[in-house]
Amino acid sequence: MKNVGPAAALASLSLLAAACGGAESSPSGKPVEGGTFSFALAADPGALDPALAILGVTNTTLSLAYDTLVTIGSDGKVVPGLAEKWDVKPEAVTFTLRKDVTCSDGSKLTAADVAENVNHIADPATKSPIYGVLVPAGMKAEADEAAGTVTLSTPKPFSFILETTSQMFVVCGKGLKDRSLLARGTSGSGPYQLAEAVPSDHYTFQIRKDYAWGPNGATTKEPGMPAKVVLKVVPNEQTAANLIISGDLNSAVIYGADRKRLEATPGMGKFLMPVGNGQFFYHQGDDRPGKDPAVRKALTQAINLPELGNISSSGTGRPAKGLVQDPTPCRGDSVTGRVPAFDAAGAAAGLDAAGWKAGADGIRVKDGKKLSLRLLYITTRGAGPQAAAEYLAAAWKKAGVEVTLNGVIDTKLSESLYATQDWDVTWLPIGVTLPNQLVGFLSGPAAPKGGNFAHLKNTRYEELITEAAAKTGEEGCKLWLEAESALFENSDLVPVVETTVLVAQKGVKFDFPAATFVPTSIRMTEAG
Repeated sequence: MKNVGPAAALASLSLLAAACGGAESSPSGKPVEGGTFSFALAADPGALDPALAILGVTNTTLSLAYDTLVTIGSDGKVVPGLAEKWDVKPEAVTFTLRKDVTCSDGSKLTAADVAENVNHIADPATKSPIYGVLVPAGMKAEADEAAGTVTLSTPKPFSFILETTSQMFVVCGKGLKDRSLLARGTSGSGPYQLAEAVPSDHYTFQIRKDYAWGPNGATTKEPGMPAKVVLKVVPNEQTAANLIISGDLNSAVIYGADRKRLEATPGMGKFLMPVGNGQFFYHQGDDRPGKDPAVRKALTQAINLPELGNISSSGTGRPAKGLVQDPTPCRGDSVTGRVPAFDAAGAAAGLDAAGWKAGADGIRVKDGKKLSLRLLYITTRGAGPQAAAEYLAAAWKKAGVEVTLNGVIDTKLSESLYATQDWDVTWLPIGVTLPNQLVGFLSGPAAPKGGNFAHLKNTRYEELITEAAAKTGEEGCKLWLEAESALFENSDLVPVVETTVLVAQKGVKFDFPAATFVPTSIRMTEAG
């Protein structure tokens, strides 16, 4: 994974955190024909060019109008999309495209179109923020029009060379020739086409009645598919919840307290969607207490992690099983048995052994220096991070640690992590759907020169990811999971809880993996 600059790295990280996870629900109730599906966006999606899309709300919007070469099913397996079959090698994948795909302007999708999408993102002049994150660094695409194939290759073996294409929206038709049209329009082969864009208010999509090439050949002729989809910009969650209850909205993603009253509303469909882990990192710079693995282990032992997880998620979280969220190709549990268990006496003994002795005021001291931690967290993600920070501070104070809380807004997070480095521990939710998307944050050049904000240097992790990168399938996944475990065993970072949000649905059912629509799964039903 390419190391990107601090701002781009955090932008990409925020995108992944907002767009991870997924859940499925099955249509039920009598289908309603020719209906309109209305969904709340928490913010305006901004420019709609897929090559420049870094916000979760943007990708949610784009998923209605664009297809991908393959998709990832709820079981983590690869499902045909624009490509009907593929041949995978560690350093290249060749896709055979369906022959019946057309763009929204009526033009035929070609192998050259697909290749141009990839090469445009990889072109330095594009300055695409998803290059090196969703599109591997150095990837090139070559089309064979006669054979109807496109081959994507990377300079070195890349274990998720197939799976990463499930996140690459394919532009075609007029928008491929003039990308300025994509600022407020769409030009894709997806089942819906943008008909009206009113920034900061709403985006209206019309169905394509001839669409017949969705995942596993899904079409738009199924009973109950909406004729229109309206994405309404509703920044306030309470307002969104009120609109759903009143019947003026069909669905919204709810993070906060309003989820309880929606769950209690009769006739309300709902499912929980994971949106990244609640977890904390230790800064391992040369002048930091976290440099010593014995100190990191002792500080971790001082925390009752299940209790912290319950507090940080307001009781709505689930035990973390790894760093990568569903739908992920690598299923497994890299956490259980790898993280030090809560042991207050063991924590005290560990800090004593590391040379940190209790001072007259109860704060531990070593070589005349107090054991002091500056705890960084985000203040704009609801009450959870604040509660987590306060819980950590109280627990570490009992262990003899002086803790200063440093709450910042999102726009200041990148500066604190990478530039000022004014932290020793950070509560930092991250969510990705492929293990390699974390590599630049967990290894390589340290901040401010690279994306490795915590200055991690875990030799075992680096050895395992190097080996894993050259392998595909289950063989590679086993190594990726072992690499995660190596981080936890070394207390480089501590997974606490899998954070979830409520996706409320009234008069509609749909699948929403990774916070993107499976448009052909949308079914309007009679509201209860």
